[in-house]
Amino acid sequence: MLSERRLEVLRAIVQDYVGTEEPVGSKALTERHKLGVSPATVRNDMAVLEDEGFIAQPHTSAGRIPTDKGYRLFVDRLAGVKPMTSPERRAIQSFLDKAVDLDDVVGRTVRLLAQLTRQVAVVQYPSLTRSTVRHVELLSLAPARLMLVLITDTGRVEQRMIDCGTPFGETSLADLRARLNSRIVGRRFSDVPQLVQDLPESFEEGDRGTVSTVLATLLETLVEETEERLVIGGTANLTRFGHDFPLTIRPVLEALEEHVVLLKLLGEAEHPGMTVRIGHENAHEGLNSTSVVAVGYGSGDEAVAKLGVVGPTRMDYPGTMGAVRAVARYVGQILAES
Repeated sequence: MLSERRLEVLRAIVQDYVGTEEPVGSKALTERHKLGVSPATVRNDMAVLEDEGFIAQPHTSAGRIPTDKGYRLFVDRLAGVKPMTSPERRAIQSFLDKAVDLDDVVGRTVRLLAQLTRQVAVVQYPSLTRSTVRHVELLSLAPARLMLVLITDTGRVEQRMIDCGTPFGETSLADLRARLNSRIVGRRFSDVPQLVQDLPESFEEGDRGTVSTVLATLLETLVEETEERLVIGGTANLTRFGHDFPLTIRPVLEALEEHVVLLKLLGEAEHPGMTVRIGHENAHEGLNSTSVVAVGYGSGDEAVAKLGVVGPTRMDYPGTMGAVRAVARYVGQILAES
């Protein structure tokens, strides 16, 4: 276990390196921070931190930089979440409140996160599997062709065309629409199959085939892996950190193009808490020089998806964590009110 003083020295090194982009020496630390000890003592503390693997010497200069292990200790033990200022909170709310639908909410969230953190922002669309049904609409497009519209509690809209094979009258269509909504509105998607399994038997024999086709389309919509939809923004921000990546930012850009990789980085939405993965904690080799800060968002107490940012390990962790958490909270409020 490191002493409190050495933890303070580590905090000072991280803060200075993030702010100046330059390796940090003992003389600079004692000049910039009130550590209450001599430069010689700080040098000794830095030697211990280096031996323990929390800092490293990038080249022959006297300066040191944090390692992944040092950043991890900083985040776990030392970094509080920096609260947003009142003007920042008002700006976030004003910008997101102008959204007109779910696509607009997600698009605005990505742009906002990228601007606030100056990193790459990633937002996952709300998961269908963790949503509830708000409404099902059935529209007649032709005597034997219907449109099914599924609206979720998060404002997500899914549309499907259905070829019935035989004509389906307006009276039967209105009856099916009413019975469907009475059974499944407000219910979790996982509950729907059991709730509608006997529905065809309650219709006239000539309509049962069409009712079964509509239900099959509805159930297919519920189980599709459409939650694997991501929106990414601010990739150009990486160019500001070119020297933070060992050789080139190409491996990072290539990894960001793989949505499966990003979904794994964000983590499962069932875990709504803040996740910070630093450097080599990211399993994908192309992202070993980056950190990921992610958190769940939702319309209630349960997360329906995740959002976060990807940037270099030399990151303002308290500020980034504060921004990600604040944006997730506002997005959740918008979904709850939509």
